Amino acid sequence: MIVFPAPDVPDGSAVPVRMQRAEGSARLAFHRRHGTTRLRTLYQEGCVKIRLPTPLPGSPPEAILINTAGGLAGGDRISAEIEAAGATAATVTTQACERVYRSTGEAATVTNRLMVGAGGRLAWLPQETILFDGGCLSRRLEADLEGDAELVAVEAVLFGRTAMGETLSHGALHDRWRIRRDGRLVFAEDFRVSGAIAARLARPATLSGCTAMATVLYAAPEPERLLQAVRASIGDAGGASAWDGKLLVRLVAASGLALRQRLEPLLSLLLAGRPLPKVWQL
Repeated sequence: MIVFPAPDVPDGSAVPVRMQRAEGSARLAFHRRHGTTRLRTLYQEGCVKIRLPTPLPGSPPEAILINTAGGLAGGDRISAEIEAAGATAATVTTQACERVYRSTGEAATVTNRLMVGAGGRLAWLPQETILFDGGCLSRRLEADLEGDAELVAVEAVLFGRTAMGETLSHGALHDRWRIRRDGRLVFAEDFRVSGAIAARLARPATLSGCTAMATVLYAAPEPERLLQAVRASIGDAGGASAWDGKLLVRLVAASGLALRQRLEPLLSLLLAGRPLPKVWQL
């Protein structure tokens, strides 16, 4: 929000003027018909668009979310709602890395809701979010799973573009996850960092100076069976734990490229042979 002098105000005092903001939402629903996963609902509004490339033979449908605003600034609001009905399989990703630019005060808001029916499999694979200096982002991910539904979800953040010589000194990020199975909360997390981000991330107990991080969640029956393979895949780039029907992975890296090089084999392992989206190819 920017304050301008208001000549029509008798005392000449300034009044706040709200800048035009980007807003958009998308809804997708998949159902099973004639023995395969098919699109049931497609809705797009504002700056959020959806593209559905032709999948490879034997591969599940793939949806690509596009923010035509070209990034997010303070006060922008976008949302997506994805439903995979029982016995379906689908992958949802983004066209490119999302960019969060300098804010004049308000945070950009991103809200994503996922619903997976019994026997369904959903891969939520947005590409990395890049937080520019002064950027403020509040992001929420909610998922409701039924029965033996499977979910692979990733959220990755790059704190500045080090390859471009850019530095991130200040900003704000609030990442909130809520995952439920049959109505019971099975995973809840709030990650929040603000102010002098560079100094906070440099601490050994946070990112120890790394500029890229990712959280990967695999929710499925007996995810412990993959724990040793996951730990072998990520090596010393992070850690993994499995309990109560979920496998959680944390990754940190010195750059976005180094993070992607760890993420791709990890996601391929969790997807059990299903290919990563083509837009993920470097």
